[in-house]
Amino acid sequence: MRTARRASNAEVPSFLRQLAKETERMVTFFFKGGPRERDADEEDYEDEDDPVPSPYLDRPVLEKQVAEGGSDRGVSYAVASMQGWRAQMEDAHTCMSQLKGELAGWSYFAVFDGHAGTAVAQYCSRNLLDHILATGALNGPEDPEEVKEGINKGFLAIDSHMHQLTRRDDWERSGSTAAAVLISPRRLYFINCGDSRALLCRGGEVVFYTEDHKPCNPRERERIQNAGGSVTLQRVNGSLAVSRALGDFPFKEVDWRPQTEQLVSPEPEVHEMERRGDGGEDEFVVLACDGVWDAMGNEELCAFVRSRMHVCNDLREICSQVLDLCLYKGSLDNMSIIIVCFSGAPKVSQKALQEEAELEKLIDLKKSSRCYGPETKTPTCCTSSDFSPQRIYQGYQQGAVSRASKHSTSHTDAESDCLQSECS
Repeated sequence: MRTARRASNAEVPSFLRQLAKETERMVTFFFKGGPRERDADEEDYEDEDDPVPSPYLDRPVLEKQVAEGGSDRGVSYAVASMQGWRAQMEDAHTCMSQLKGELAGWSYFAVFDGHAGTAVAQYCSRNLLDHILATGALNGPEDPEEVKEGINKGFLAIDSHMHQLTRRDDWERSGSTAAAVLISPRRLYFINCGDSRALLCRGGEVVFYTEDHKPCNPRERERIQNAGGSVTLQRVNGSLAVSRALGDFPFKEVDWRPQTEQLVSPEPEVHEMERRGDGGEDEFVVLACDGVWDAMGNEELCAFVRSRMHVCNDLREICSQVLDLCLYKGSLDNMSIIIVCFSGAPKVSQKALQEEAELEKLIDLKKSSRCYGPETKTPTCCTSSDFSPQRIYQGYQQGAVSRASKHSTSHTDAESDCLQSECS
């Protein structure tokens, strides 16, 4: 039997007391939703002159920035972003449904997930495409290998330029991941640097997605170790959670090594795929920062977006619903998503709309039966506030048909959990 051991009377160093205090505060925040109440006789060891700011807010910022657009070539898009629980919004994005001049048949979309500041993400959102175009790889007849090489050179060029700005003008030492898609009339070029992600839905299935660049990946770990670093706690030198990124110049100071062999590499992975538009097979591309992928997997997100397209023709609303759902499922990060639709994307159907309406009625009925007391007409444990993220997730996860049956007298576990959370 294990017995408790009394604490020693030895004096605890102040830095250990501070470490224990900060750890307790963080654990309490994540698991109890707020700071622990201080005892009246508890001594305050915190250094008031040098407080450690929390990366999280007491309440999430729910306002969303949304936009939509399209081209005359059958490409439409919507984008939504939300700060969420983070103390600062560090995401950025670029949406160009139709490039100019000889490249009028091309499109470009990208998301940038900044960390330790916003400068790199914002700069890349404004200038990365220009650096790619400056290579001349997109001029003349399309050559996939030249385009891929031009994208690679564009990434290295903008990273080198920002490195010079950092040394000369003392920029903030932030960094950013990037996930992008460059669309030509015949091909899709998927671009990834870091742990933001892009996927392609074709014929109702995820047929491609980019691989995250994490320090624990064998190839990434080998490069990090060859550059004199280590992978600790699945982070570069115990600090950075991604192994490739733009910016992050404190990890790129080994002058005798090329850009692509530093502790953190700015080199993107570029994959090219033939488009399948004539038969309506290509449906949509999703680009999102890891605040979305932390909460939803590839197939799950693809299925959710498809299910909403059957009942909603507003891409902005679908993007917003994804962010709401990710927040509901526990994402603590900034969230940004771009959905790029092709002619083969699912369309609104009357059958799906009817099933959605029946589902809404069923959920309202079961909510009312739980929330109304036997002798009152006023809800006793909840209000009429909207809980659309839960409703949407139920409709996607369980299937509207089985749950919206007029003869159904039971409900699913997912519905029970949702209704209990609404009424508790």
